[in-house]
Amino acid sequence: MTSPLDSNAVAQYLTDHPHFFEEHAALLGEIKLTSPLAGRAVSLQERQMEVLRDKYKALELRMHNLMRLASENEAIANKFHRWTQILLQSEDVGSLPHAVTSGLKNAFEVPQVTVRIWGTAPDYLDEWFVKGVSDDARIFANSLLAPYCGANKDFEAVRWLDDPAAVVSTVIIPLRKPGDKQAFGLLIMGSQDANRFTSLMATDFLVHIGETASTALAWLLA
Repeated sequence: MTSPLDSNAVAQYLTDHPHFFEEHAALLGEIKLTSPLAGRAVSLQERQMEVLRDKYKALELRMHNLMRLASENEAIANKFHRWTQILLQSEDVGSLPHAVTSGLKNAFEVPQVTVRIWGTAPDYLDEWFVKGVSDDARIFANSLLAPYCGANKDFEAVRWLDDPAAVVSTVIIPLRKPGDKQAFGLLIMGSQDANRFTSLMATDFLVHIGETASTALAWLLA
């Protein structure tokens, strides 16, 4: 009595003999497989075509997503470029805080933006961008190792915006000199749209914004 062939042995045989179906081409049309797509028995050739079509659709979807991400990143890079141009066009050091905030509003279409700095030179002690900062806010700034992006949890920094009651989502970016652990300021953005700034967002560009703003605003320090 002949024992049934082990399926693994059959698979290994076909792997070791890639020309098997060339020598037995008729089997390609005779072997029937169940198709999860068609819901009926199909030939080996048809099933292979279904598998290839599925792979093609998956690759097409992946390519579409990559193209979408590339387009989004290009748009953000163009906005970042416009913002840095605004900073470079500032007439004097004292106008830089306004250039930082108004530039972000215009280039990135952010409804509300403000900034606060401490440790500035004496010439700027009466300016709007140094007022209303508590010790708690400074401690909070030092604790931020990366930009905060998400829901407004009644942060003191958000209250510095023009209309804090309307802010549902926010970005709070610490300002630091390169290599410093202590922050010298905070950059705040706010939106009434809960989906504008979320905890799931990538923060790469926000880090770049923080570094660029820090470099510009460091000129105001004592």
